[in-house]
Amino acid sequence: MKANIPKGMGGGPGNMQAMLRQAQKMQEDAQRVQAELEETEYSATAGGGAVSATVNGKHDLVALTISPDVVDPDDAEMLADLVMAAINEANRSAAKDAEAKMGSVTGGMNIPGLF
Repeated sequence: MKANIPKGMGGGPGNMQAMLRQAQKMQEDAQRVQAELEETEYSATAGGGAVSATVNGKHDLVALTISPDVVDPDDAEMLADLVMAAINEANRSAAKDAEAKMGSVTGGMNIPGLF
């Protein structure tokens, strides 16, 4: 009796080669998108624009601007909070963009180590 294999499941060496080609293309696309993401910059502000932070897709801080108006020697804690808020928001933007762009490449599959 012949096994009833659903279409797309098994099907011999031809189907395996097609799956391997598809996986290789997905990997190439993912690498291209990852490289693009690493070069993209994401900026965010805090304190009504008093602090601005820019990170790249690797989550490295590449720029930080602090308005002299918020530099108060008696309130360094508030300045530190604004800096952290701006950096964290820029990093969240980078992560959200990476998730969206890589998800479109992988069809929503979670591939460990991809990003």
